[in-house]
Amino acid sequence: MKFVNRIHVLLLVVVAGAPLWAQNAAIDLSWVVPPKAVERQNPLRDKPNAYLGGRKIFERTCVECHGNATHERTNNAPDLSLPAVQSESDGSLFWRISQGNSRRAMPSFSNLPETQRWQLVLYIRSISKPDASNSK
Repeated sequence: MKFVNRIHVLLLVVVAGAPLWAQNAAIDLSWVVPPKAVERQNPLRDKPNAYLGGRKIFERTCVECHGNATHERTNNAPDLSLPAVQSESDGSLFWRISQGNSRRAMPSFSNLPETQRWQLVLYIRSISKPDASNSK
């Protein structure tokens, strides 16, 4: 009997975790950010409106793959509102934007000035899923 209960618990864990795994499937776990990059601080963090410039850049260069409220994601690009993305440091996001990831068809945006890449980081921070409790 104990064996059957353990199997039921294991199945429940697997089934309950499946949607979370599917949401995060587009996140490349082998795309590791160097520790020095993780520690970088966003020089624009004290400029609350700087994310507006990031939104313009995002609409021009990122929305095609990552989507937004009116444009669905394509190319299996991650949903930038996911906790796995939002929990990354500003330095990590800046590094990922700068380096790109050829395994996931994410281009490098190192051609953008640093200030614009930091603005993108601020904009990514402003992205969140709509609150389900507010929907009618």
